[in-house]
Amino acid sequence: MGADGAQLGIMSAREALEKAMEQGLDLVKISPTAVPPVCKLMDYGKFKFEQQKREKEARKNQRVVEIKEVRMSPGIDVNDFNVKVRNAQKFLADGDRVKVTVRFRGREMAHTEIGKDLLLKFAEQCADVATLDKDPKLDGRHMSIFLSSKVGKDAKK
Repeated sequence: MGADGAQLGIMSAREALEKAMEQGLDLVKISPTAVPPVCKLMDYGKFKFEQQKREKEARKNQRVVEIKEVRMSPGIDVNDFNVKVRNAQKFLADGDRVKVTVRFRGREMAHTEIGKDLLLKFAEQCADVATLDKDPKLDGRHMSIFLSSKVGKDAKK
């Protein structure tokens, strides 16, 4: 292929290299395993520069979603619960995921349903800005849920 993308036809490697040198371009093998190998005449330095520029632009537009954690116990008071909900909503508004964890201590393990109700209530309070990823899951002495933002992931950079 020529620099403009036009087909130049089948030719020997020597002819193709001579054509490239005449035009001041590089001969680049696009598909070396094909029979016959497919090559292209191009300015390879310019191609690499533009490729790096595209990759840099893609990285700039990318946002890493962090997982924030909110911890509480089954005996949490109403005001404390509301503060935790507000903090979680702030994290979700920023586009982060939130892990909400209830820690059971001692005899609290006998009443894990209290923690489950608390987590479901928490998810309900955040329902306008978040979706519940997984139902409450008990893992040792911790029960947790994951909430992810309804807002687009790249809403805030």
